Amino acid sequence: MNDQIRQIAGRIRELREILEVDAEELAGKVNVSPEVYQSYENAEADIPIGVIYGVAEALGVDPTVLLTGDAPRMSDYTIVRGGKGVSVERYDGYKFSSLAFNYIGRMFDPMIVDLEPMEKGPELVVHGGQEFNYVIEGTVQLVIGGREFLLQAGDSAFFNPMTPHGQRAVGGPVRFLTIINE
Repeated sequence: MNDQIRQIAGRIRELREILEVDAEELAGKVNVSPEVYQSYENAEADIPIGVIYGVAEALGVDPTVLLTGDAPRMSDYTIVRGGKGVSVERYDGYKFSSLAFNYIGRMFDPMIVDLEPMEKGPELVVHGGQEFNYVIEGTVQLVIGGREFLLQAGDSAFFNPMTPHGQRAVGGPVRFLTIINE
């Protein structure tokens, strides 16, 4: 696991312990088995973004606290210069950059996602809320449930992320905007 994932896992564990929340209870709140949850908290497995958001909600903190160790500070506006968002490399070939991390009380999260091509299909995840993807460059294979879609630059998708879904770069690197409302 990369160092960022270890840091996020450590923040989750530390905050859970400070708040005296049982690991099994938290696993139930984010709809994963206690064994899977422990693999996340021990940095043995990648932590899906939906789980990070679910843990943040369950522990009563902004997801930025888990991602960066710092709380958002801006309440009227926030400006994020090009390339200056909080970046997290979930695993080799998958990186996202949060574009509103410093805004207090935001109701949705816009992120730029960069994907490198992979041989296997995308890892399917689920989370609450709604999700919007807009392809900036490249070709994205979007899987929603049992359906597969190829999205080109300029294409978009809006969907219920409680349906298992995932994205994969096809034919070269991909960059897309995702907006998640949980």
